Amino acid sequence: MASGTTSLPVRSSFGQTSRTDAWWLQPLVVAVFLLLAVIYLTWGAIQGEFYTFGNYLSPLYSPELFGDTPHALFGPRPGIWPSWLPWSPAFLILWAPGGFRVTCYYYRGAGYKALWLDPPNCAVGEPRGTYLGERSLPLILMNVHRFFLYFALLFVVILTYDSWRALWFLDPVTGQETFGLGVGTLVIALNAFLLGAYALSCHSLRHLVGGGLDVLFDKPVRRTALACVGCLNKRHMLFAWMSLVWVCFTDLYVRMLSMGIWTDWRIF
Repeated sequence: MASGTTSLPVRSSFGQTSRTDAWWLQPLVVAVFLLLAVIYLTWGAIQGEFYTFGNYLSPLYSPELFGDTPHALFGPRPGIWPSWLPWSPAFLILWAPGGFRVTCYYYRGAGYKALWLDPPNCAVGEPRGTYLGERSLPLILMNVHRFFLYFALLFVVILTYDSWRALWFLDPVTGQETFGLGVGTLVIALNAFLLGAYALSCHSLRHLVGGGLDVLFDKPVRRTALACVGCLNKRHMLFAWMSLVWVCFTDLYVRMLSMGIWTDWRIF
């Protein structure tokens, strides 16, 4: 019988690695883009103004439950809102899409490396020597992702309706709405498409439509749904980044139009 000795691996110090490539570049780029997106989205949400332009509504404020624009569903700011608390219609709704994205399985992995440095990259020493696991705070909170999925799917429907509303322009002469197409219409429609692709490629949706079943041969509808979501899931990372960048740009586009800095070109 062969015999020998083995030794447990020695824990590397933070950043220690035998890798010779630029392992730090990817997490650095991810961290920069994530932080820039968080800064812009936070800034855009607290503004509380310049978020509409005619039939265009920024996705950061959709649906506008209360506000001072024609898009508001229930009228102006409620009187019970504390006077000492800053007001923005975005405060009432951003918790839902924000919660979905923050708890996203892809961003969880990206956050491990880019923000929490746990580890900074594969085969690179970590800054901490203990791991509490995902059954302890704060990572246990990530398990609510599957519940935020339902809100995300609802918001996809709302943003799709916003795309439809972006096709109807108010005629300044007749005062009637007329069908048309502007550059802003395409921007808003593409935003709804990318956010829809991001939500429909979600790992939790894949489990919901059929991934939790052992047998699917006698369930053709769920089998097809699982195949579709699985196909989209292969591009989940791509949709996550594209939708994040485009939702920022869509808000910026509507904001620049509202401030009179940019011009929305009408295609017809």
